[in-house]
Amino acid sequence: MKSLTDTFGRQITYLRLSVTDRCDLRCTYCMAEEMKFLPKRDVLSLEELEQLAGAFIERGVKKIRITGGEPLVRRDIMTLMARLGRRLEAGDFDELTLTTNGTQLFHHADVLASLGVKRINVSLDTLDDAKFEKLTRRNRLSQVLRGLDAAQAAGLKVKINTVALKGVNEDEIAPMIEWAHGRGMDLTLIEVMPLGEIEEDRTDQYLPLTAVQDRLAEQWSLRPLAMKTGGPARYVKVEETGGVLGMITPLTNNFCAGCNRVRVTCTGEIYMCLGHGDKIDLRAAMRGADPQAALDAALDRAMLKKPERHAFDISKRGAAPAVSRHMSVTGG
Repeated sequence: MKSLTDTFGRQITYLRLSVTDRCDLRCTYCMAEEMKFLPKRDVLSLEELEQLAGAFIERGVKKIRITGGEPLVRRDIMTLMARLGRRLEAGDFDELTLTTNGTQLFHHADVLASLGVKRINVSLDTLDDAKFEKLTRRNRLSQVLRGLDAAQAAGLKVKINTVALKGVNEDEIAPMIEWAHGRGMDLTLIEVMPLGEIEEDRTDQYLPLTAVQDRLAEQWSLRPLAMKTGGPARYVKVEETGGVLGMITPLTNNFCAGCNRVRVTCTGEIYMCLGHGDKIDLRAAMRGADPQAALDAALDRAMLKKPERHAFDISKRGAAPAVSRHMSVTGG
């Protein structure tokens, strides 16, 4: 079976597969308080999600990240993880991982580790209780911290993902890096992305990571690293803490040249780029008369439509988001 290669010669080896658009938090930069989630009938079954993952594996995908929404709120999600874990153990692909907000991690960390998951990403923007509640509209920081303890106890390598927010957590960035590195966790900073309508204006939230890095370099020695983890981050070693700091900069430093990933929603729509609205319906292909042939043809069309780069822009106050869908729809 031929590999998935786009028209710019980039081979797609990384699938981010969303299992739900639902989340138990309501982060202010991500979604509105009163979100309209998909009817459950529109969401792919666990069997269909497994079938989709299998189609990508057959086309050369080596890494699968399970995302949401919050993937761990999906009922019976460990059934899917176990099935994919068996294919991982068989050597069909190289890595199974997930991104989570950590609220449900305490209940699942041991099982995830037993299924072959080696590392996870946990989204956490503050260690301050009051700030966490304001940011997420939920009082669940203690649950997240309990989940982190459980994950590390289970032997999972944890990376913290922190969205840099102007006037909100910028004074916490250095202390959070020290905290994470002190616990043996890497941390990646992310610029806020203009996805979906929210109550706030993202120009008020946007904190360019170039400025953050300059500020950090005043107190620490930051040594550039050549390491790659299959994602868009650029990495530095913080000599004083001994840990690794990543930076994802969709706005200040475009990272599209090395893109090796696609995203599939929980309804079976493949988005070739997070920053574009183009999509192809894989669910219809799966439910047709010849699912394998239809899926292969749909994936070939997707490769033809994958753009060279994203279209994020956050320069104008009051402007509509670059993409109308929320991050929770596509998967982080």
